[in-house]
Amino acid sequence: MAVKSAAKARRRRFRRAVCWLLFLTYMAGLLYFVFMSDYFGRSGQLGDEYRYNLTMFQEIHRFWYYRETVGFTWAAINLFGNVLCFMPFGFLVPVLRKHRVNVFLMTFYTFCFSLTIETLQLVLKIGVFDVDDLLLNTVGGAAGYILYVIVRTLVRAFERRRAR
Repeated sequence: MAVKSAAKARRRRFRRAVCWLLFLTYMAGLLYFVFMSDYFGRSGQLGDEYRYNLTMFQEIHRFWYYRETVGFTWAAINLFGNVLCFMPFGFLVPVLRKHRVNVFLMTFYTFCFSLTIETLQLVLKIGVFDVDDLLLNTVGGAAGYILYVIVRTLVRAFERRRAR
């Protein structure tokens, strides 16, 4: 019996190490795209003016309304990219925390993380501080947490079935 529990502990440590590696890789990639990616008009250099949007749904509406003008790809990147980019955050943070996290706490964590990024963009004059991005990023973190709950439930059901 001790051999099984030792093997189980090793698997758990290995999974946790893999999750940390994924999380750190995700964070490095996210920070690169947010602050340095030439593809999104960031050269890594400080800008000369503050750019911000404090009107909720203004950019969402603009990208949706002008999707044919700006191109569907850019509209999709703006509307869905922010959600998708923060889903790993909502999925991985509960995996890495030792204490349980509920959807409200995870949504709060995501909001705070997104607010930090948006504020740094404003202060460093790289990109745009956008309340729509705050909303979409927060929705992405919550969606990632919901996906985490679904995966956790399926894994536990599979393990119970396998244990029989």
